[in-house]
Amino acid sequence: MKRRGKAALCLGMTGVMAVGTMLSGCGKEQTNGKVKIEVVQYKPEAVDVFEELEKKFNETHDNIELVIDSPNDAMTILKTRFIREDYPDIIGIGSDVNYSNFLDSDMLMDISDFDGLDDIKEAYLKTDKEMEYVPMDGVYAMPYMANASGVLYNKDMFEEHGWTIPTTWDEFTALCERIEAEGIQPLYFGFKDSWTCLAPWNAIAADLAPSDVCSEVNKGNTTFTDNYREVAEKEKALLAYAQDNPAAYGYNDACTAFAKGESAMFVIGSYAVPQIKSVNPDMNIDSFVFPASNNAEENVLNSGNDLQFSIMKNCEHKEEAYEVLRFFMEDENVQSYIDDQSAVPCKKGDFELPSMLDGMKEYINEGKLADYQDHHYPSEMSVDAMIQTYLLDDSKNATDKFLKKFDTEWVRYNRDLIRKVQDYEKENGSKQLKEGIRTMNKKGKTNDRERTFLLITIPVLVLFSALTHYR
Repeated sequence: MKRRGKAALCLGMTGVMAVGTMLSGCGKEQTNGKVKIEVVQYKPEAVDVFEELEKKFNETHDNIELVIDSPNDAMTILKTRFIREDYPDIIGIGSDVNYSNFLDSDMLMDISDFDGLDDIKEAYLKTDKEMEYVPMDGVYAMPYMANASGVLYNKDMFEEHGWTIPTTWDEFTALCERIEAEGIQPLYFGFKDSWTCLAPWNAIAADLAPSDVCSEVNKGNTTFTDNYREVAEKEKALLAYAQDNPAAYGYNDACTAFAKGESAMFVIGSYAVPQIKSVNPDMNIDSFVFPASNNAEENVLNSGNDLQFSIMKNCEHKEEAYEVLRFFMEDENVQSYIDDQSAVPCKKGDFELPSMLDGMKEYINEGKLADYQDHHYPSEMSVDAMIQTYLLDDSKNATDKFLKKFDTEWVRYNRDLIRKVQDYEKENGSKQLKEGIRTMNKKGKTNDRERTFLLITIPVLVLFSALTHYR
């Protein structure tokens, strides 16, 4: 494979390449006789807890030296290192499009035989499988920590006024109207920072949009126009309950306003709590799942893998790398990370969660979760800016324009990926037909329904896929 293709992908560009044969060794033995395992993780805000974990590991292991790097802008550093073929042993990143690209490039090790996977909640393993562009055998990441997004609320304010937690969209809007009628601002947004527009978007979409919508769009089976209309309309509807001109205020402004009691609720992720607490350490914060539909049974928590660990395919010391992962997964170390980062553990077990997640614990424990839609969006597409522009657009056809642009831009930034996915689907359909005919011949007979499906339906689907692909 040409080095140029590898560099393009590692710089965040689209494109598909196979780099397995180009990977160089890592995890080399040191002069002290120990095996060095290098971890590069992308959350600089967690540097303190990882420094403690590194120290603890090295004090308790005689044969392995653990080095954990927590640089600023870790993704850029990792991609640059990949170009130089300078690979760490383990990377700690989120389950997002970067993970999908590394996986698609055959850079990550299959860790299906890692015994610690049995302790991971199935819902978080499932979200990783949904990040595969085409179905793959194996497991390529160990989900470690998640976050949760929904509605943070001022618990003392709710108790003082006798407000109850809503479980449907109608109840939520009625609550907003009641809060407003009592002279209090229901919501506060920091849409000047466009990325914050994704918080309500993801929380609403968790209820209203299929978790695999991006995959189905790539296959040519649906469009975002068909799946995102209600999501877009309901996020826009929230503006009626927010402060004037929310695009004039940034994330820090919104955190500060909520901390000072200037709004009763804040539609944001759990990651905002440390910022809020820095303004008002004594604030009594709780949360609830965003009720985007009018069927309370459909409510799911918007939660995704915020930090997971993958072993690079070229790692020469697999067992030592596994030992590092086992160490991370020890209950005491998991709890240390939870306490430091107000995180949601991906590991099964009775962990002490931050009190501001009390209203979400039922969903966390039961695995009633849906990933963040934006984990599938390429950064170059700038979906956050698209949503921001849409929210500021007061024209009657604003939603139609936004959805049309979403579909158009998706094809623009995912053209190569779409081709790859549809080629896979076409090939897979042909294999399905051949296998069905083979089975039919082996049986020697089949009923009319089976024969119609095998000889007519599948070829039609394959032809349709091909025509859609090359139109």
